[in-house]
Amino acid sequence: MARRRHRRQKLPREPVRASIESLSHEGRGVAHIDGKAVFISGALPGEEVTFLYTSKRRSHDEGRVEQVLEASSDRVQPACEFYAICGGCSLQHLSAEAQIRYKQTAMLESLQHLGKVQPQEVFAPISGDVWAYRRKARLGVKYVIKKDKVLVGFRERHGGFLADSDSCEVLHGSVGKQLKSMQTLIYGMTIRDQIPQIEVAVGDNATALIVRHLKPIPETDLKVWIEFAKAHQYQLYLQPKGPETVHCVWPDQPELYYEHPQFNTRVHFGPQDFIQVNSSINRQMVARAVELLDLKGDERVLDLFCGLGNFTLPMARRAAHVTGVEGDQAMVRRARKTAIENGIENTDYFACNLMGSEQELKSEPWLKQSYDRILLDPPRSGAKEIIPHLGRLKAKRIVYVSCHPATLARDAGELTHTHGYTLLGAGVMDMFPHTAHVESIAVFEFV
Repeated sequence: MARRRHRRQKLPREPVRASIESLSHEGRGVAHIDGKAVFISGALPGEEVTFLYTSKRRSHDEGRVEQVLEASSDRVQPACEFYAICGGCSLQHLSAEAQIRYKQTAMLESLQHLGKVQPQEVFAPISGDVWAYRRKARLGVKYVIKKDKVLVGFRERHGGFLADSDSCEVLHGSVGKQLKSMQTLIYGMTIRDQIPQIEVAVGDNATALIVRHLKPIPETDLKVWIEFAKAHQYQLYLQPKGPETVHCVWPDQPELYYEHPQFNTRVHFGPQDFIQVNSSINRQMVARAVELLDLKGDERVLDLFCGLGNFTLPMARRAAHVTGVEGDQAMVRRARKTAIENGIENTDYFACNLMGSEQELKSEPWLKQSYDRILLDPPRSGAKEIIPHLGRLKAKRIVYVSCHPATLARDAGELTHTHGYTLLGAGVMDMFPHTAHVESIAVFEFV
């Protein structure tokens, strides 16, 4: 049978007028044209705009603002001069206060509609600096022959090309203010067309750069890179092939760490490790989690998806014992080492795939112990697989840190409707200002 071809719908060339009704979970304005939903980038609820179609689909259409005819009172002038083209942010045109309200609403609506549950208390949002906050990023690099210029930064908002930008207002200042310098440096290299990416990791003490290169870097170019690293106090790593080939070329003994001063803990990490991108929010988030767990000093705590010990170590300062569980064996070894470096002896660690089958999980030794408190910090996919086991543990309190409202809502519904927990409270944390990303924290109590 011949395969039917789907013809791409021809897009109108002229701007179309629309009234914006709401904001989507991706941060786009929602309108309806002839009864069909249109998601419009750059538009805000209550606005009258003209827009240009960027795509037409069976279920919905997409577009971008051409002109704002009647502006929302929440609209502000974006601080970044490259905001219109760069895809690194999506909400700079919305005031910081309104962004928080939007994220809180998104979380609460997800809990109500998807999880069929409402918190007894809505916590005040956790917020901090909204500029120069981002400490982890992968920046694209491209030598553009037609422009005879090297680009360094994020991809364009519409399309797959790199945005032509000289700075970034959300990246930590050690990097965000140096994009133009990096462009100049790479342009002067003999292999300037063989550098596809720079990965950034910023600790409390230093900034690390991982330079991906597709061909060997000549000695003359390497010397220039090292001098650049010294001048800007960067720790310089090279990556000739896969992630396992990353190695430091300056200094001889690199060190990256971040601290939780309130809990007298220091977490060492490598430039490829996962850490929370916003250090100010991370410190507040950990403090709130410890507070919500209501630790008195004699509790046994289970920390799932523990990573390097971001929550484990601070909780260990307040509890009798903390058990950390993480999927990566190497990370578990490093978490154990980090605890020792902090003089913490009341923790133990297990490597386990927390998204494995029920059969795989039920044989885990740590699940055969008892716990008074549980801390969950799962990835975007949530904690669906482990939730039934937590129901059987019946810990008095569970604190759930979420990076996706829909999976939080799903798991909250399971905890409350199936396993006898009450959702005491929930609130958002502004981990990613100027984006639609919603980070939240919720606390459950067994009744």
